[in-house]
Amino acid sequence: MAYKDLLLVVDDSPNMAERILVAGDLAQRFDAHVTGLYVTPVSGLEAPDAAERLYDMFTDRLGRRGVAVEWRIARGFPIDVAGVHARYADLVILGQLDPTEPQKAVDCARPEDIALSSGRPVLVVPYVGHYPTLGQRVLIGWDASREATRAINDAIPLLAAASSVTVLSVDPVISRDEHGEIPGADIARHLSRHGVDARIESAPSAGVGVGDVLLSRAADLSADLLVMGAYAHPRVRELVLGGATRTILQSMTVPVFMAH
Repeated sequence: MAYKDLLLVVDDSPNMAERILVAGDLAQRFDAHVTGLYVTPVSGLEAPDAAERLYDMFTDRLGRRGVAVEWRIARGFPIDVAGVHARYADLVILGQLDPTEPQKAVDCARPEDIALSSGRPVLVVPYVGHYPTLGQRVLIGWDASREATRAINDAIPLLAAASSVTVLSVDPVISRDEHGEIPGADIARHLSRHGVDARIESAPSAGVGVGDVLLSRAADLSADLLVMGAYAHPRVRELVLGGATRTILQSMTVPVFMAH
């Protein structure tokens, strides 16, 4: 199993160049094709000549690395357009929305919406930072949910090549139906059959929230990738109560691989 068809959602954000580099690295790793998708927003607020400038950046930076590419421009609501194109890719690469510029969110493809609408895994690159070693030290947020299971299995091509993988369960409830007697043991066994040697851990949230615990542990481990499920609860409930997905997408410090 490998990623052969990558969809890179292109927009006029400051860290777009880094997102292109991440896509190029993954394409070289898996001998994959990269499709760049630029959505012209219906609001008409895009910068003049943005598509042409981004096309030049996309083709130049990936062309120098010998990556096979395709460029697409579509007009419409980014969530709808990117969600449709994403269904024909193995992995979708998007950027974190800049929390300091919420007004731009209307013209961006929100990662959580793409994960929900497309049925494909998404890799979210933070809006700042440089990530040359993505997937070497991986932290998995495991809550025994369907969404976390999907994310882990979609991430196996990356996990199999990682130098370290840690499975962290936050506030696990030991039960026969979900976590079992040893939280994380069953999913670690499953991963071992794919050649992934994962260490299991559990931790209390201590009132700070699951998302904050995951980010703190990622920092402790110097993780360069966080793998987790998106919206384990009904989305309306998540939007009202917050939840780990919302916390991570607002405060992420490493790239995040998620699926629904």
